[in-house]
Amino acid sequence: MPADPAEPEPILTSAGPLVLPDTPPAVPGDSAGAAAASASTTAPPGAASGLPFGRPGRAMSNNPFVFGFTAALGVLTAWWLVQAVASASSVLILIIVSLFLAIGLNPAVEVLQRWNVPRVGAITIVFLGVILVFVGFGLAVVPPLTTQSTQFVDQLPQYVQELQNNPMIRDLDQRFQLLEKLQQYVTSGDFGTQMFGGVLGIGSVLIGAVFNSLTVLVLTLYFLGSLKSLKKMAYRLVPRSRRTRATLLGDQIIDSIGGYVAGNLIISLIAGVTTFFFLSIMQVPYALALALIVALTDLIPLVGAFIGAGVASLVGFFVSPTVGIVCLVFFTIYQQIENYWIAPAVMKSSVDVPPLATIVGALLGGALLGVVGALLGIPLVAAILLILREVVLPRQERA
Repeated sequence: MPADPAEPEPILTSAGPLVLPDTPPAVPGDSAGAAAASASTTAPPGAASGLPFGRPGRAMSNNPFVFGFTAALGVLTAWWLVQAVASASSVLILIIVSLFLAIGLNPAVEVLQRWNVPRVGAITIVFLGVILVFVGFGLAVVPPLTTQSTQFVDQLPQYVQELQNNPMIRDLDQRFQLLEKLQQYVTSGDFGTQMFGGVLGIGSVLIGAVFNSLTVLVLTLYFLGSLKSLKKMAYRLVPRSRRTRATLLGDQIIDSIGGYVAGNLIISLIAGVTTFFFLSIMQVPYALALALIVALTDLIPLVGAFIGAGVASLVGFFVSPTVGIVCLVFFTIYQQIENYWIAPAVMKSSVDVPPLATIVGALLGGALLGVVGALLGIPLVAAILLILREVVLPRQERA
């Protein structure tokens, strides 16, 4: 059938032919109909149907270019987030350590609160105790180190003279001119440059350690003061139907971490006090400083006890070989007593973690975050085991 010449041609768009609204035919003598027909021819397409800019085209969600651009933008965003976390890793570690210490000190605050001490006063007492421990450690360790360093510098010429009188050193010096090369290196400018750089490096490390310690102390104080509000905010992120169970599990995890920290501090205190009395009986110099070093290194899982025992035994060997051997025997016996009697008795009511899980958690934490990771590994493993035992395994049994 031939097309009606009076019918207008359809407007083709990306979505297909554009359907124009019907216009009433013009009646002779009808001015209103003529005005409507005139308006329909002059108005833009789609204006009468509420689309002043025309009907939209097909969606571009299935366009491969749009999909590739969105995927590339997501990858770039993920890479930027990873780089941001890596750049702020040192700050994040300080925050995690501070939160860990705040959770560990919270049981002591709650004990003082049960004795009718206000929470602000309890936090102040506990925090002052922590500061006194740091100050006592510095006063006990820094003077011996300064004294021994001064004695070493004063006796350095005597050590060099003893090396020259040694037959083996004299023979090596005659064949390889060791002392002459050492003297040339010391008098050259390279030694001064490296020595100055080394001193600056040590100074920067000390300044960084002091700054990090102060930052941890301040953050720990803030976390300790706002721990309850932080827990409430975290629990409110859980759906209401599961909030009660999540609150019980979260409180149990926090109690486990606090019990682990408190138990570890008690074990380290016992190790330090025992070491102090033993070294005092053996007349080993700087017994208090060595006892504090043993107590602090005992906080490190797996290897900390060996480090502290090695330092104390080395000082004992400087006194006499007999004293050094006695120190080795004492620390070996004490470690067995601590591992099989003291630690299980103290940790029995705080953290219930199998020995294999303890070793794995400490190793993985140490590999990821060093000493800090080793300290955090065991309570985190305890938290994971609690979630598995209370959430995952019952759900698997119901499935």
